[in-house]
Amino acid sequence: MKYADFVHLHLHTQYSLLDGAIRLDDLFAKAKEYKMSSIAMTDHGNMFGAVDFYQKAYKAGIKPIIGSELYVAPGSRFDRNEGPRHLVVLARNTLGYKNLMRLTSAGYLEGFYYKPRVDKGLLALHSEGLICMSACLNGEISHLLLNGNRDGAERVATEYRDMFGEGNYYLEIMENGLDEQKLVNKQLIEIGAKLSIPMVATNDCHYLNREDAEAHEVLLCIQTGTTMEDEKRMRFRTEEFYLKSPDEMQKSFDYCPEALANTMEIAEKCNLTLDLGHLFFLPHYETEKGLSQEEHLAKLAREGLERLMPIISERDG
Repeated sequence: MKYADFVHLHLHTQYSLLDGAIRLDDLFAKAKEYKMSSIAMTDHGNMFGAVDFYQKAYKAGIKPIIGSELYVAPGSRFDRNEGPRHLVVLARNTLGYKNLMRLTSAGYLEGFYYKPRVDKGLLALHSEGLICMSACLNGEISHLLLNGNRDGAERVATEYRDMFGEGNYYLEIMENGLDEQKLVNKQLIEIGAKLSIPMVATNDCHYLNREDAEAHEVLLCIQTGTTMEDEKRMRFRTEEFYLKSPDEMQKSFDYCPEALANTMEIAEKCNLTLDLGHLFFLPHYETEKGLSQEEHLAKLAREGLERLMPIISERDG
């Protein structure tokens, strides 16, 4: 079978909770229809669906590419600042998968503030085995460009290129019908040429078919506690964020064919094999010296009770 010459690398499944509306069974049926050899999942800040995605992909005869669209804090992940920027990372191999797990876990355990956030220091520590892409209009580079800071955008692009290594960092361009995106695309292509950073074409898929756009909008209303009648509700301003066919993507990016070819290049670089088997891989927890894990857990439970319900804990001794 001749496979399509394009792979979707920026895609939100049902595991992007109350944001992604793509069910996995439907996704793989559509991917097979489009003759795609590979496809990626890049859910927001998490890897909740990684194993489910991996198993169903191979069952469908499609190579899975596991990634995440991370939330990157503007400074330290420990600072409670709003406004994190998006960044897409994909696991090339087992080391990359482990680093991706470390990043997403730290986002929840250390950096959570409205969203599970990482920072650039953490990314630098766990960049090996990962491919990085600059993400959507909410990415740091696009945000800087939209605010007229071309020098800042070039500085950040250089920073990420050096952090992830040559050949592992790509600038994303999209065709989603937004005027801002067209302005950003032009500048991203110029920056890529100047800094020798390759381009990649993505579509930031949030729903499967164009006609699913309204259902996705309802999902966003549930997420934000608004209604469809609210004119100020969070919404996507076009109906272009669906799983487009390879032919549609080819037509949209005829001005930058290398960005399409690079989707295949990235897919060829990503070769993750998970040994799922029947083993349990439980995290290791450091316990207080002299205490067993059971004793340490009991101690933490007592301390938590005393902190949250001091009157009851004193009465119960």
